[in-house]
Amino acid sequence: MKSPTKMPKQELAGSLADFLCFAVYSTNLAFGRAYKQLFEELGITYPQYATLIALNEAGDQTVGELGDKLFLESSTLTPLLKRLEAAGYVTRRRDAEDERQVRVSLTPEGKAVFEKAFCGREAIIEATGLDPDTFVRLQRDLITLRDNLLASSNK
Repeated sequence: MKSPTKMPKQELAGSLADFLCFAVYSTNLAFGRAYKQLFEELGITYPQYATLIALNEAGDQTVGELGDKLFLESSTLTPLLKRLEAAGYVTRRRDAEDERQVRVSLTPEGKAVFEKAFCGREAIIEATGLDPDTFVRLQRDLITLRDNLLASSNK
């Protein structure tokens, strides 16, 4: 990991808008607003959408594996999964080999909702106003930032 360039404190954070963490936080809120209409039509939330993506990506998974991918604790993920199960979008069942594990899978209805939401993704990408190269570079940079912060917090 590179050492950050030292900047005088007044240049780093003269106002709220100068905080990188606030820029990321407020951008997350803006994404929520951009997705709002699509998710209301489908009756899902962004965390539920992310869960559907993860389940579509790798099929049958344990709650622990899913939590690791989504950066969610099981105390947050379990109620979310219960709501998705009640809606008919996922199934949860005990692992036959290790009953301590709960496995989660998409149902055909869950796959259909995922596909509808995924099709709406193009409008969100367009709404960013970023050209494809900038979009990919920003996404890569944010992943690097997240991974560096996680590594730093685990020291």
